Amino acid sequence: MKQKKKKLRITEGDYVLANRRAARAEEIAQHGRQVSMRRAVHKSKKVYDRNALKRQAHKGLPLFYRRRVTSLK
Repeated sequence: MKQKKKKLRITEGDYVLANRRAARAEEIAQHGRQVSMRRAVHKSKKVYDRNALKRQAHKGLPLFYRRRVTSLK
């Protein structure tokens, strides 16, 4: 019985993957590390933030009082 030869085809997904890998390797070669494009989203001051309010309330208190107040929930 003869075995069929596999047809080697480059699919669109293979092309995109190879292109990404090449771009990443080029970026690392240029900068010495991978460059991150993420940026922090601006946080509005008008949004309610309970943790920020708690930190602000405890800011002027002495350390021993902070621990006692937070443990008495």
